[in-house]
Amino acid sequence: MSLRIKHTASPVNIFTIMTNLARQENAYNLSQGLPDYPIASELSELLQEAVIEGFNQYAPMQGLVQLRENIARTLNDRYATGFCSPDTVTITPGATYGIYTALAAIIEKGDEVIYLEPAFDCYLPAIEINGGIPVRVTLESHNNFAIDWEKIRNAISAKTKAILINTPHNPTGYVWTQNDWDQLAAIIDARDIYVVSDEVYDSIVFDGQQHIPGFLQAAFNDKIISIYSFGKAFHITGWKIGYCVASKEITEAFRSIHQYLTFSVNTPAQYALAKYLGIYEPQEAARMLQAKRDLLIGGLQPSLLGRLATSTGTYFQLYDYSAISDLNDVEFAQWLTVEHKVATIPLSAFYKTPQHDRIVRFCFAKKDEVIEKAAEILRHIS
Repeated sequence: MSLRIKHTASPVNIFTIMTNLARQENAYNLSQGLPDYPIASELSELLQEAVIEGFNQYAPMQGLVQLRENIARTLNDRYATGFCSPDTVTITPGATYGIYTALAAIIEKGDEVIYLEPAFDCYLPAIEINGGIPVRVTLESHNNFAIDWEKIRNAISAKTKAILINTPHNPTGYVWTQNDWDQLAAIIDARDIYVVSDEVYDSIVFDGQQHIPGFLQAAFNDKIISIYSFGKAFHITGWKIGYCVASKEITEAFRSIHQYLTFSVNTPAQYALAKYLGIYEPQEAARMLQAKRDLLIGGLQPSLLGRLATSTGTYFQLYDYSAISDLNDVEFAQWLTVEHKVATIPLSAFYKTPQHDRIVRFCFAKKDEVIEKAAEILRHIS
């Protein structure tokens, strides 16, 4: 008996492949977004405290009320709003789950979902498994991956049910402005189109910019859900815990699916995060990672790698390697890992259709010494 594959994604994604190859080759791993530095000691202590205090059983389906209250307070303070409350926040086992469940709540079989490429690899399967028809809008590298609003306008049809966006954007590092949100609002206008907004890097924004959350866009009313990740904000990707923010109406629809998928999310982690939100320094992650981004950029300045638009958010910076090699990006990433012991991610991993760009993505969420040693190797490749 054979199993029917329900989507077009590779059985093993490139992130797993490159991370495994980096381990095999003992290479400096600038590929997958896996921070290799310690998390805050207070967070570790609070997780231990949670277990000792008996927070070891199922949490409520929506999430611990203390955590939802503290998320709402944090977001309301950060964005000077009163929108967030425990009724508009739902705790999830990571952002990938949040994206999948949001689409499950919104779309039906045959509905079209617009997404922008390059796009994180979970988007396409999440659309297809839920019966949606993916409609891609490609952002061009020769235009620094600028959003082409005319392309988005032309992609909308009578079957369009949702658009999936990402800010700060992985892999380009672009951060949406208010003008971007206004452009999208003008295109959607009175149409019955929902927005699923992947905002997992919301607290990792550089150079004085500020993240603008989707849930604050009044033009979308009850038609948008914003998805977040504590894994990115606090460098705890292995905890697999995040949350979604939406109007009460969308939140109810989301929870109606959520209750039958996972129902409950890691209780000790929820306890620890609820308490940590009361003591952490909100700008710490952005300051630390901007310094790491600048360390990478400075270290690669003398190299033959050509930096694309400077990342203004996320863990990542894109580089063009065409001055070094004619290999395609997958072959180049593998060659770089095996022959020079620096692992990266080929940009083609973020596209459904083959691309001919010679571009790779470097992750700078690493120890400074790893960035420095990798940059030293890369500077000497000709």
